[in-house]
Amino acid sequence: MSLKTFTREEVKRHASEDDLWIIIDTSVYDMSRFIDLHPGGAYPILEFAGKDATDAFYGLHRQEVLVKYQRYKIGTIVNEKPQIDFYQPGDLSKVPYAESSAWMGFKSPFYTESHKKFRIAVRKITDSLAVEAREFEDAGTKPSDEFMQKLGEHHLLAANIGPGPWLHGLVLPGDLKGEDFDYFHEMILHEEFARWKVRGFDDGVVGGMVISVPTVLNFGSPQLKQKIIPDVFAGKKRICLAITEPYTGSDVARIRTTATRTADGKYFIVNGVKKWITGGCWADYFSVAVQTGKGISMLLIERSEGVETKLIKTSYSPSAGTAYVTFENVKVPVENLLGKENKGLLVVLSNFNHERWVMLTGASMAARLVIEECLKWANQRQVFGKRLIDQPVIRHKLAKMIANLESVHNWVENLTYQMNNMDYNEQSDKLAGPIALCKYHITRVLHDISDDACQIFGGRAITKTGMGRTIETLQRTYKFSSILGGSEEILADLGVRQALKKFPTGARL
Repeated sequence: MSLKTFTREEVKRHASEDDLWIIIDTSVYDMSRFIDLHPGGAYPILEFAGKDATDAFYGLHRQEVLVKYQRYKIGTIVNEKPQIDFYQPGDLSKVPYAESSAWMGFKSPFYTESHKKFRIAVRKITDSLAVEAREFEDAGTKPSDEFMQKLGEHHLLAANIGPGPWLHGLVLPGDLKGEDFDYFHEMILHEEFARWKVRGFDDGVVGGMVISVPTVLNFGSPQLKQKIIPDVFAGKKRICLAITEPYTGSDVARIRTTATRTADGKYFIVNGVKKWITGGCWADYFSVAVQTGKGISMLLIERSEGVETKLIKTSYSPSAGTAYVTFENVKVPVENLLGKENKGLLVVLSNFNHERWVMLTGASMAARLVIEECLKWANQRQVFGKRLIDQPVIRHKLAKMIANLESVHNWVENLTYQMNNMDYNEQSDKLAGPIALCKYHITRVLHDISDDACQIFGGRAITKTGMGRTIETLQRTYKFSSILGGSEEILADLGVRQALKKFPTGARL
């Protein structure tokens, strides 16, 4: 049904509690039936009865509220064009620095038309799932099987693991052939997932999978891969990595979980505990580091008798499924060995570069989303008769935030380019140090951006809903990036030690 048009004079005549219209931008809304339902009470609406409430609305509400309550829109103002851009699913943002420079009209040596088509196609998919993702995050519940399988249908779970033969023969969003998928496509994918702005739920969806699936793909037997991987990539089963224990974090060599062979040599009996296991509560399979007498081994353990998981409460959503996992006399077939017995440390270390790089891509986008929110808020928020953006101190904070982000993002793009042009062995030799240092740096950048964003948003920055929720999410969760995958201190030291390995013997001042 087509909407009616009204003059502003007509709207003014609907200014009573029983007959109450307001204008937002050029749209007319009948608030008569909504006034008693308004969470903020009747007064804020009555104050603007028959008037233009645009500035007041955007001072209190996000644009998505208008989408949610679209049913109250009855018409538009005649002969007036909308002044405010409405975000449409799949759109690129027009706000400066809300997208990386390659997507804002700058030239780039990295991205092709294939990458642009892939981003737009993926964004349409992720935007269509954003409300559902937020609902799971807020409720703190398990990402549903239906949600996971929607991602599986588009091959987005498999693509999270990176370029490889598991994608060959598939067609990904944007008509991208799996054989042509590269690390810049993967970078785009992680960025688009981060745009859900639900850090806990995002980890519950792919966090555990990204770090555990490679142990099976690269070290599992053909039979084990055939049993596990198709269902995981289809979203029908879930998997996590179980290495960290209450006794040890980064010191992997000191884990205490044991695996002892049975007398007939056909099984391992596993006993021990694991802690802070991302996705563990939701997992059907666990890739587990164990002590096997003469060293560490890796086993693929199916959820079965003797396996128990308990939710650990953290500062982000329970949707992450962060778990305390116990193994009590769990019987595991020797065929579930990943790699060679007593050589499991190689399996553990094999995916660290990729894992940390994935965290870089998500952290960069998290910072970018906060900067976009700060730019929007500073332009619309009125304080002491001026917009926030008119205050030099606010512009200085934004300048620091933007400069920090753009510098570290360029580093991430350079590392991604190296990954695209190096084989695995060369990556292992040359990139472990730079990726470690970049991760150390980006979490320091997140700290500073979060701090400045909180000052820009004030009280809203510590409120989980409404205008400042993106800021609140970052300030509550950025520490996950600085601890998971190797803490700042460990990675800073690793980066320098890797550099010293290549330090020329004869170098002197």
